[in-house]
Amino acid sequence: MNDSLSIGFAQREFAFTQADFERVRRLIYGHAGISLSPLKREMVYSRLARRLRALGYERFEAYLDHLEGEGSAEREAFVNALTTNLTAFFRESHHFDILREQMLKSTSRPFRIWCAAASTGEEPYSLAITACEAFDTLQPPVLIVASDIDTSVLNTARSGVYPMDRVERLEPERLRRYFLRGTGSRSGYVRVRPELQGLLEFQRINLLDPAWPLHGTFDAIFCRNVMIYFDKTTQYAVLQRFKPYLLPQGLFYAGHSESFLNASDLFRSIGRTVYEHAP
Repeated sequence: MNDSLSIGFAQREFAFTQADFERVRRLIYGHAGISLSPLKREMVYSRLARRLRALGYERFEAYLDHLEGEGSAEREAFVNALTTNLTAFFRESHHFDILREQMLKSTSRPFRIWCAAASTGEEPYSLAITACEAFDTLQPPVLIVASDIDTSVLNTARSGVYPMDRVERLEPERLRRYFLRGTGSRSGYVRVRPELQGLLEFQRINLLDPAWPLHGTFDAIFCRNVMIYFDKTTQYAVLQRFKPYLLPQGLFYAGHSESFLNASDLFRSIGRTVYEHAP
């Protein structure tokens, strides 16, 4: 079959060949370490088609030529388009119970947390709420570094503004204590309290960059549902770089579908997708 007429794609708005798709796979792996499944062609087309419209291209080949010849601005937009940002407040809630116990047992002050996949902010703000509840104050001795590769979701996280449907599963007391209701044109939204925002520092960090703009070590690192997008070689390399950033008594929190048996020399499971330094 002619490569330019792949099944089901002949009538598309933009020419998108199998060679284009393989090129996208190589580029996103090189820029972000994401190993795209061969089954993700539909998703790639729909997400990148917006970039072609915005830039006035008619063929993916021309867009990809532009991407490879352009500076960092379009590479950032390319990565933003292809990263998945599924999140929610207190997702995988058992982790926050473990974190609360860890905070109260620790003598580190401030207790430092790195949320390495902050997305639109629900996870780092859940960490901040957990800290406030653990220490029974809106000004707990906690610092949270919230990072993500996607600049657009980081901007949402910085704003701390969410539609009501994003917080509807929170307990009424938590909603009352940690959020401010919008008024006027913002009546269907809530904003996190400024005290919570004050606990967070936002940074763009690509886990594949040769250097991370971080200082010091952390009591807890949350990197949940990120490693599933990396192949085993990339997983190991990233975990190896995480290791010196975690204090000897620190805990590493992973996603529910992630397992690091391939890195048992680096981290040891203590159950429920929580890890500590391997002996």
